[in-house]
Order: sequence, then structure tokens, then C-alpha cells
Amino acid sequence: MASKKSRRKPAQESANAETRRADRSLARVSPLKQNPHAVKDTREKVLEVAIGHEVRAFRKKLGITVADLAATTNLSLGMLSKIENGITSPSLTTLQTLSRALGVPLTAFLRRYEEDRKGVFVKAGEGLDVERRGTRAGHQYNLLGYIASNTAGVLVEPYLITLTEDSDVFPTFQHDGMEFLYMLEGEVVYRHGSNLYRMLPGDSLFFDADAPHGPEELTKLPIRYLSIISYRQSNGD
Repeated sequence: MASKKSRRKPAQESANAETRRADRSLARVSPLKQNPHAVKDTREKVLEVAIGHEVRAFRKKLGITVADLAATTNLSLGMLSKIENGITSPSLTTLQTLSRALGVPLTAFLRRYEEDRKGVFVKAGEGLDVERRGTRAGHQYNLLGYIASNTAGVLVEPYLITLTEDSDVFPTFQHDGMEFLYMLEGEVVYRHGSNLYRMLPGDSLFFDADAPHGPEELTKLPIRYLSIISYRQSNGD
């Protein structure tokens, strides 16, 4: 297997120390606020539930309580609770009253019901090669999928990055959002800010991408890792 090192000195001790600090930090992480295996009980394709979800979301966005909305619309607390929980089907007159009180068009309540959820499937080897800043250093970027607009309000770019004997170090990436790396093959010392991480297959790194980051030392080639970048969706997307 081909091998190439940068002209910088390896930083094994620094990388090991940082790994130990990261392990202690991970142990202090609070329990996750969302169960990744949960099944939504809102049944969003049920019209009443979809409407209720939107009414609650718009109300909370305005920072008002159910009691505030009841006072504004002359609807009872019980009726509003049933609407928000998808227990009853509101009349068009009631929806019109709610739309005026919340300052949204009546059709906004139907958004989640009518919305088509998108998915992208990419066969092995069929990702899109793209140009990014690291391309000039011999880094190969293979985009594995992209959904431009979504209800989460977050954009995600998953890349398969390959470094070979033609690649060079390039530790000066800096951009908005968060980034997650997962090592697949080879060995690399990766820099994030002033910290160095020696990464082997199976290792991962999750960080704020606003700090300078990138490969510091190409230890064992070829190197392949997944890079998943997420950032807030702008209003123009």
C-alpha cells in the first residue's frame, strides 16, 4: 500500500492526549433529547393531526399560550386542545378564524399533510464528483446526496473524500455549520483549531466547522473517510 507523509513532524502525543480529553467530554454528554428510533404518534398523513401540528407550531412561533389564542379567537380551551392534538376536525370557519389570529394563510395549515418527503438513493460508485477548496491539494470529493429544501430547515452535504499519493495536506478549511468525519481506510492526523487527532478506520470526529480544520499529516495512504456537513437552511433556499 502506498505511503506518504507531510513534511510536518507527527504529533502522536498531542493526538493521544486530545483523544483522552474527548473521551472524558463524551462521557459527560447529557442524555439525547430525541429518540432516533421513535415512531411519531402524530400520523402526519392524517389531516386532523397535520392541521393540529401546524396550529401548535404557529402558536409557539408567536410565543403565545393556548389561553391567549382562545381569548383572541373566542374558541374554548378544550376545542383548541382537541385541534392541536388532532382529535377533532375543525371547520373551515374555525380554520379561517385561526389563520387570522396567527397571521398565516389558511392553506398553511395543510402544508404538512400535502408535503412530499424527499429521499435520495445513490448506487455504489455513482456519487457526483465536485470541486471544493481542497481539490487543488489533490483531494477527491464525491457527493453522495443532496436535498435542497426540507422541513427540518437544515441542509446536509454527505461526501466520500479520498486522498492518494497525489494529495497534499490542507488544514485550512473553514465554513459555517457542523461537520462529522468517519474514517474508512488509511490513517491521517486531522487538525481542528489547535487540536490534532490521529484517525484510523472506525474513528470519528464531530466538530464546529467554523474553526480552521483539515488533514495535517497523511500517514497511511490511500485515505478514505466520510465527511457530513450540516448547516442552517437560508431563507432563499
